[in-house]
Amino acid sequence: MQPTPSTRAPKPPQRKRRVPLWDNARWIAITLVVIGHGILPLIGEDDAAYSVYLFIYSFHVAVFVTVSGYFAKSGPPNARAMRQVLTDIVFPYFIFETIWTVIRFALGGDFVLDYTTASWTLWFLIALAIWRIALPFLVLLRYPLLIAIAISIGAGYAVEIDSTLALTRTFGMFPFFVFGWKLRQWRITDRWLDLPTAVTWRWRAGAIALFAGLLVVLPIAIETWRDLRLRRFMLYDESYESIGYDEPWSGAIRLFLLLLAMLLAVAFLVLMPRRTTWFTAFGSATMYIYLLHSFVLFPLRETPLLEGQQPWWVLPAMIVFCIGVSVVLSLKPVRRIFRPLVEPRARWLFRPEPATATGTLVLPPEALPPAPSAPRTAAEDATAPDARPPGGEPRDGERGA
Repeated sequence: MQPTPSTRAPKPPQRKRRVPLWDNARWIAITLVVIGHGILPLIGEDDAAYSVYLFIYSFHVAVFVTVSGYFAKSGPPNARAMRQVLTDIVFPYFIFETIWTVIRFALGGDFVLDYTTASWTLWFLIALAIWRIALPFLVLLRYPLLIAIAISIGAGYAVEIDSTLALTRTFGMFPFFVFGWKLRQWRITDRWLDLPTAVTWRWRAGAIALFAGLLVVLPIAIETWRDLRLRRFMLYDESYESIGYDEPWSGAIRLFLLLLAMLLAVAFLVLMPRRTTWFTAFGSATMYIYLLHSFVLFPLRETPLLEGQQPWWVLPAMIVFCIGVSVVLSLKPVRRIFRPLVEPRARWLFRPEPATATGTLVLPPEALPPAPSAPRTAAEDATAPDARPPGGEPRDGERGA
């Protein structure tokens, strides 16, 4: 007797695989973030360090935010998506902001627990939460990318918008997040992965030429870039007037930098290996690197060790050191130790009931992740972030960090 459809055992969900391209891009982008922060003390006296710094900042934050936008959900948020905003972004922000407050107090500062002003790298968590919340509303409108660019340029004219809740950078870099979402709508992954190798190298040749040209231009006019305060424009953390530009055309500078960064972000992604490499597995640890590397670099930032003129070898040594920091923070033992801080599950904080009396959307118990000691199930593996079925697009729910 053949089993009826209702009596057949359900097939286990097919295990999806990660796309190496995106993991490669994530890890290299976050490593550039570490390098940029590491060489910051050198740029005041060293033109070579300043050139490297400007080169990195011309595209690396754009790549980081673009990848986050690529994996962002643009549909109406469900209970799982809202829970992810809390566990992936909000809870880590409060945890690490509290840690930095305690560190400053231990070093002799005042104990001021101010969650409206992000410490150092934590601005990204605030901005990411706002971008995720805003995206479903923005994409209801026509031309969301153009609207995001207009918001970014307009925010630069408003001196009232400051770093409170990271609003300057949230508005300023919003176009990169929407640009990443647009790349997803264009099915960029499948199209690129399906191209023959010979064709990809034609695109890569153009990307190499673009970056080579930038590497030539930056050192040649380094004093001009200092006079123009180009670095401060690239941080998207101040109004034009605060930088020293109160002319009506000041927004054109931001527009140029936005478009250049988007072009460079695409060139960067074109250069990423499509196959698995030795660092591909590190691509899932970018949030660990982002949140933890600042503690490693903090002594170099707060002490005069790298101040003043330095020997020529200090710059390449710092670059190698920062790459090493990125590798170490990607390792499984480090992730295992710091997982409660970087990825807090906080199961005790969520309601156990599937809904309230008035029908409020609450995550049902079966959708909650397993307890920390429980092994991962096949279903959970199949829905892992950045999973991609053979021949299909990666899933939307990736945090994208």
